[in-house]
Amino acid sequence: MSREFELCPGRRVGGEQPCFIIAEIGQNHQGDLAIAKRMIRMAKDCGADCAKFQKSELEYKFNKKALERPYTSKHSWGKTYGEHKRHLEFSHDQYRELKKYAEEIGIFFTASGMDEMAVEFLHELDVPFFKVGSGDTNNFPYLEKTAKKGRPMVISSGMQSMNTMHQVYQIVKPINPNFCFLQCTSAYPLQPEDVNLRVISAYQSAFPDIPIGYSGHETGIAISVAAVAMGAKVVERHVTLDKTWKGSDHQASLEPHELAELVKAIRTVEKAMGSPVKQLLPCEMACNEKLGKSVVAKVTIPEGAVLTLDMLTVKVGEPKGFPPEAIFDLVGQKVKKNIEEDETITEEAVENHVKKVKC
Repeated sequence: MSREFELCPGRRVGGEQPCFIIAEIGQNHQGDLAIAKRMIRMAKDCGADCAKFQKSELEYKFNKKALERPYTSKHSWGKTYGEHKRHLEFSHDQYRELKKYAEEIGIFFTASGMDEMAVEFLHELDVPFFKVGSGDTNNFPYLEKTAKKGRPMVISSGMQSMNTMHQVYQIVKPINPNFCFLQCTSAYPLQPEDVNLRVISAYQSAFPDIPIGYSGHETGIAISVAAVAMGAKVVERHVTLDKTWKGSDHQASLEPHELAELVKAIRTVEKAMGSPVKQLLPCEMACNEKLGKSVVAKVTIPEGAVLTLDMLTVKVGEPKGFPPEAIFDLVGQKVKKNIEEDETITEEAVENHVKKVKC
């Protein structure tokens, strides 16, 4: 069982805790603060636990040539990649405003710190936990500095190997035990054959003392629901108000009705996971009373006869008698009264019968 820890104030993850659902707004807000607030409200209304953004200090995330690179994509918001990213990047004051808004409506707020300086700002902003995007998971100096801040961490594993994830574990664990890994494949949109949900099980085996989750970029909700059935304790999905908007992430994002359905489906699956104890349940009693079978006489059995298997059969009987699984226990028992053909074998008809207690 994965270890539990408090990811956000009053909200634990891992163990038997409910799945923590992150609505990844990212930069799907189009650089518009009003849209960003609408998206936070949407995440709240759909039942997500957290609204998450992506924060960069661009000169620390990209070198000059990367920022000056021409960007001619249909998704571009500027002539260069730097202009494009600046259009989508909120200021510190805007982040403070967004966090305040999230607090006012009652949803947790955080962001992926996309570089070390962004992590410094988010720490100052007092976010409940740090999200480490896949692009920084093998950035070991970044990981070490982030872990030392002492806040819980959610670490995605897109583009990484199992060997790298073992290294990440060994770096973070001694510094900060409150973290989890998310299985992730960094493709947008993600095709089902590249999801590899079995990595969740591999992580659960390799890292049994931390919660494991899933960050998905596929279309639809089925795969994310399956991840929860496999034990994912955190699920992150990109969200949008409109998949047709300009931006490379919108197509792999969930619109409001899909996010609401995902939350509903996850909560249903959690209920359905239930107990590992297999037994006759109270809700099954009506069906058992109506259709549950009993051992009945295949032939007329005279008083004093010793039961043999060819005297017995199994049918839905009235009244109820011995259950089918008792048929072999009855063989060799003596009957103390006549039993007519097709009559239910009851306890009163069998000499010195002792009920076997089910384990």
